[in-house]
Amino acid sequence: MRERLIGIDAGGTMTKVVLFDLKGNEVGSERRTNVMLLPHEGWTERDADSMWRAACECIGILLKKTATDPADIVAVTPSGYGGGVYLIDADGVPVRNALVSTDTRTIPLIARWTASGSAAAISRHIEQQIWPGQTLPILAWMQENEPDTLRRTAHVMACKDFLRMRLCGDISTDPTDAGCSGLINVTRSEISREAFHEAGLTAWLDKLPPIGPSVAIVGGVSDKAASQSGLRAGTPVVRGVYDVIGCSMASGVERTDQLAAVAGTFSIHSTVHSTPSHSPLPTIQTPYPVAGQFLATTATPTSASNLEWLCKTMLSAEAHQALLEGRSVYDICNDLVAGALTRSNNILFFPFLYDGPQGAPAGFLGLKAGVSLADIIRAVYEGVVFAHRQDMSYLLDGPDAADPKVIRLAGGPSKSAVWAQMFADGLGLPIEIANGTEFGAKGAAICASVATGIYPDIPAAIAAMVHVDQRFEPDPVRAKILTAKYKIYRAAIDVVAPLWSQAQDSEALSCEDSGSHQAMAV
Repeated sequence: MRERLIGIDAGGTMTKVVLFDLKGNEVGSERRTNVMLLPHEGWTERDADSMWRAACECIGILLKKTATDPADIVAVTPSGYGGGVYLIDADGVPVRNALVSTDTRTIPLIARWTASGSAAAISRHIEQQIWPGQTLPILAWMQENEPDTLRRTAHVMACKDFLRMRLCGDISTDPTDAGCSGLINVTRSEISREAFHEAGLTAWLDKLPPIGPSVAIVGGVSDKAASQSGLRAGTPVVRGVYDVIGCSMASGVERTDQLAAVAGTFSIHSTVHSTPSHSPLPTIQTPYPVAGQFLATTATPTSASNLEWLCKTMLSAEAHQALLEGRSVYDICNDLVAGALTRSNNILFFPFLYDGPQGAPAGFLGLKAGVSLADIIRAVYEGVVFAHRQDMSYLLDGPDAADPKVIRLAGGPSKSAVWAQMFADGLGLPIEIANGTEFGAKGAAICASVATGIYPDIPAAIAAMVHVDQRFEPDPVRAKILTAKYKIYRAAIDVVAPLWSQAQDSEALSCEDSGSHQAMAV
């Protein structure tokens, strides 16, 4: 018998199913794209059952592709993005499309909370910031704008928890997802009834899931899920953690002198603390299932997804070339950037396609007719590094801030030597990359290994399943160049952001005037 663990990672763009051995080595993986539904500007939604069907398809194909007997699966554990929401009725059926964590419909509501002082009070209760894709303000938006959704909802769930419900019928969550969602007081790891009262959301309290340990077996794969996925009925299902926590664990982050960074849809930085951080107040703060610690996180949608957009919209010829060569378009991007590092590049890229600081717009500054594609892609790489630096600077400034000596990097840039080195140069700390490629799924597998008794606790599982594969030291010359460019980048944001805000206000006024004239004409 070959003992295997399955981790499912349903992220912002992909649902991935990964098969691991008990030492944390990836035996095989399968993935499917999550279709983003965009019913209105700023709304990002997902068909929950389509995601479940994609996960089942991946499991079935993965088992066949790796010639794995379903009886060899020790346990299966889901992970997924934090925040957003899955609203389910009493029969386990979604009452509407799920919301993804990039959804921004709550921005006007949060502005009202800020003006009234409620936002500050709620933040004190949940020990983190309030952000648009967070579950708590989303529930407030639903209550105001879709009262029938509130009436029909029986269960408020996170992404991974929905998948686990489909696997075995369990309805619960763990402290990490509850923390990221803004539902709990982080210190107590209990639902913050104070926050729900302050926000006027007490009607949701009896719809919230119970909270249980991340490393607990909560049921077995149901007969229906077994027929849909190819898993054996009764296979243990473990509660798990949300993906940022999973990536931190799979990167081997356990101590206060380490910083976990994920470069994907979001620019994510996390530091380990013995008590919750209040200054700085992180975007997200959760209990960390490693030695009773806490993880303080900044998260902004300003990372490697900007490169993905560039590749999809402007690099079709390069993508076709890569296909003919049996490579990825990202391999071509890495080659182009590596060849462009020795020449001067004054182009700035602002990686704010999905949101930006101070309302700053995305775009390039400094393009000229003589620049090459390699120069443009290099500017994108650097712009993403600068966004990470800005977020990291916030997280490391304040009396409760950690003092990391090394960064453990996960996400797309960790697969690129040239980009990983740029992160080391631009952030000014050594970059270490752990073994493996699918860190969210591996974090889920780590939870399974402890829940099933393979390892006694998460530190023991990390010691057995995680080791550093690569290390990149900052290059002093490149670091100096990127620091000078970063200062210009920050200054440009300060100038452009208010001008862009004025332009948007002017556009809105002109639209209103146009509407008034049309009404008068009618």
